[in-house]
Amino acid sequence: MDALILARMQFAANITFHILFPTITIALGWVLLAFRLKWLRTQDVAWLAAYRFWTKVFALTFALGVVSGITMSFQFGTNWPGFMERTGNVAGPLLGYEVLTAFFLEATFLGIMLFGHSKVSERMHLVATALVAFGTTMSAFWILALNSWMQTPAGVELRGGEFFVTSWAEVIFNPSFPYRLAHMLLASGLTVAFLLAGLSAWQILRRKVQPGTNRTLRFGMTMGAVLIPLQILAGDLHGLNTLEHQPAKVAAMEGIWQTERGAALRLFAIPDEEARTNHFEVKIPKLASLILTHKLDGEVKGLDEFRGAHPPVGQVFWAFRVMVATGTAMLLVSWAGWWLLRRCGFDAVALPRPLLWTLAGMTFSGWVATVAGWYVTEIGRQPWIVQGLLRVDEVASSVPMPYIAFTLTLYITVYVGLLVAYVSVLKHMAEKPVELPASLDGTPERTAPLSRPAGSTS
Repeated sequence: MDALILARMQFAANITFHILFPTITIALGWVLLAFRLKWLRTQDVAWLAAYRFWTKVFALTFALGVVSGITMSFQFGTNWPGFMERTGNVAGPLLGYEVLTAFFLEATFLGIMLFGHSKVSERMHLVATALVAFGTTMSAFWILALNSWMQTPAGVELRGGEFFVTSWAEVIFNPSFPYRLAHMLLASGLTVAFLLAGLSAWQILRRKVQPGTNRTLRFGMTMGAVLIPLQILAGDLHGLNTLEHQPAKVAAMEGIWQTERGAALRLFAIPDEEARTNHFEVKIPKLASLILTHKLDGEVKGLDEFRGAHPPVGQVFWAFRVMVATGTAMLLVSWAGWWLLRRCGFDAVALPRPLLWTLAGMTFSGWVATVAGWYVTEIGRQPWIVQGLLRVDEVASSVPMPYIAFTLTLYITVYVGLLVAYVSVLKHMAEKPVELPASLDGTPERTAPLSRPAGSTS
């Protein structure tokens, strides 16, 4: 492997680790706001317990997201100096807006969320929670604006090899941005939905039921059941947009080598780039054209039309199928789980153990789908770093290959250790009793009737 491939692998390792944590915090901020509102409206201590526990999860996740994000930003200067030299007029301000409008909000008001109970008013605490939730969404807004611009550049002109902005509105609201933003926000919601349901199921299985376990599991299952159809719709619209602006990516996703009308959907295949064909295909006639163009005889361009300028086929082909398969599993489990939960009178403890084990096993399924989707997006843009205008090999550094290989090994080792530690701490937190704060008038907070069945209502 040459230095360019290793540099790409290093950035891939960084972004893979980093994206795990914003994927949780983006939606979890709004979930915390919902928990807080439910507590204020009902005064049901179960919602307060849920809020307290998941605020700690948010803080832990936010900390790892910050650390991994800083590491990733350093690589613009070490491995990809040409990127900022050429696109700095676009990327610099967008990254700056993300820090100013999003990160400061999250970092500042998270402290009030964590340590402000009984020290500030309920209204101030609610405002802090809302601002943290808003900050996480604004962070996604600016980062996805930049990433989408790299996929579908607009509002710029090239002068002497550098990009100069002619319209910030066109840069930010580029052709793919609305679809990518919606797709990512829904992906974050689904990730959090299965994290809520999975950890709650684990608490039931381990007989570590907390006051908020039942409500959290019900909230997660409902959230998943509602969001997955919306994600399928957003994915369809995103696919139509990608077919229009990045047809080579779609051809790699579908494993289509020659331009076809009435293209078949390949459920399974082993793409062979040297032979320019697929082996062991299992396909459904005309279905790819129907999905991609909404016509049975719609035309889908093949990879042969993009020789020398199409992405690696195998990686994109299989990453897309992992994403779709995970999403399908989410659909089936969330709908079946919600139906069974309803039949049990919304008593999570009464759910069948096979379902509880399934939910526990799918706790991090949102991560799998998100990472697979990001691989489709980023690998599918190759060989371009700015689609059609700037190639990846034009912006790489001249760092020798052994140095990159050494740091890549260190990164992966540290990231694996941090990921194991993160999951272990979540498990420990889920099995530890929730500590409720003193009430605002100085008397001890009401405690949940732990002797009652976990699924009973207050």
